[in-house]
Amino acid sequence: MISNRRRFAAFLAQSVLLLLLLITTTAGAFSMSPGVSKAAAATAATAATAATAATAATTNSRSPRRSILSMTNPNQYGDEEPNERSSSVSSSALSAAAAPASRRQVLQQSASTTVAAMAAGVSLASSLSFPEPASAEGNSKKTIVITGANSGIGFQACQRLATASEQDYTIVLACRTLAKAQGAVDRILSSSAASPSSSTLIPAECDLSSQASIQAFSQQLPQLLETPKIDALCLNAGLARNTGATDVERTQDGFELTVGVNHFGHFYLNSLLLPMMNNDNGSRIVVTASGLHDPASPGGAQGVPAGLGDLKGLQEQGKACELLDGSPYNPDKAYKDSKLCNVLFTRELQRRLQQNTKTSNIVATCFNPGLIVGTGFFRYQNQAFTKVFDFAATDLFRVGETPAWGGGCLSYMVTKTVDAARDGGAFYSSPPGSSKFGDAAYGNQFNGPFPISVEAQDNAKAKLLWELSERELGIV
Repeated sequence: MISNRRRFAAFLAQSVLLLLLLITTTAGAFSMSPGVSKAAAATAATAATAATAATAATTNSRSPRRSILSMTNPNQYGDEEPNERSSSVSSSALSAAAAPASRRQVLQQSASTTVAAMAAGVSLASSLSFPEPASAEGNSKKTIVITGANSGIGFQACQRLATASEQDYTIVLACRTLAKAQGAVDRILSSSAASPSSSTLIPAECDLSSQASIQAFSQQLPQLLETPKIDALCLNAGLARNTGATDVERTQDGFELTVGVNHFGHFYLNSLLLPMMNNDNGSRIVVTASGLHDPASPGGAQGVPAGLGDLKGLQEQGKACELLDGSPYNPDKAYKDSKLCNVLFTRELQRRLQQNTKTSNIVATCFNPGLIVGTGFFRYQNQAFTKVFDFAATDLFRVGETPAWGGGCLSYMVTKTVDAARDGGAFYSSPPGSSKFGDAAYGNQFNGPFPISVEAQDNAKAKLLWELSERELGIV
């Protein structure tokens, strides 16, 4: 179509056609169509990241930011009266920072470019680009944001969703670095070349170990989307340190690294993106948790079990604590605790979503993808041991799952029909080795609600964890 238009432009390069072409160019400037080149997308994302990072750098990561979920029924949560004016100003500031160029500016820029090109004797066909305009079908795309999208479960889920035949999506691949995100986009595009899709892939940087990076991503996101609304937010990224580690690694903001990324990073991201969530039936927030949160499960019973106690460490030492219950650092326990936090967070999030008319149609769920060793998630483990363990768990004893299976679980959680009464705050899981049933297991062996640990059912602890997390992240 592009070549046809160029021939048409070259043939009818007249003043009337110039006006039509400028209108076409302007319309294309306000959409991110599948025809936009990968290089252009990467350049735009890089520029946006640099600009927003500068803004974030001047803002203290602990500066007060009011949560949308703290603005309704303050007495129920023990919060102060909602400050609607403060929230409105904050929202307006973000919108202004992310506002695209006006149509008038785009028209002026397009006109200047075209006139200059004609004066130089360059044909209209070579001086103008013709991105495909957004179609009615394109406007119906659902927008999905997935963290940790460059490897393992996240990457597999993106690949499945990008090549889905029943629905086109706009998928934002939020990764630690833009290079990792762009690499994931390239791999998906190259692997799906034989079965092209109209889905749009957008690479973006979001380092969950840095509040400044998370804030920059949240400010950049509206500029990357054709419609600044999110239908599904997948809080998927995670890490586990080597179980033999004795030193306490910390995030850029001072949290213990494992819980800092797996819980606090996602908690902060959720608070910033929640105002962008579509409050429509079917909108959802999906958290990648784990069966290891439960000390009564086979995996959870191994090593040091999960347990937050009365959150003494977080209450008394804040982010400086080694573990949330105040005990000395143990990398195995840190990971299991972070997964327990994921389940508690999901349940408290659902309660707050339902109590707020601005979010009451959004459903929060979490799931257990099973024992998956062959992912980037285990990058901190001894690699020789990891390979042997992966073979034994997945191929020999058939109790482990594959990254493709985990990606299918996440994809299923994103696309399944949700029922707030059944799915709100629910934990989905499956018996070990369910990947041997293939895709037929989704909705059968892999289903929910699935039982959770006794501690994960503690509503008072879920509420306390939420309030302490807001305190340490500077969300008021």
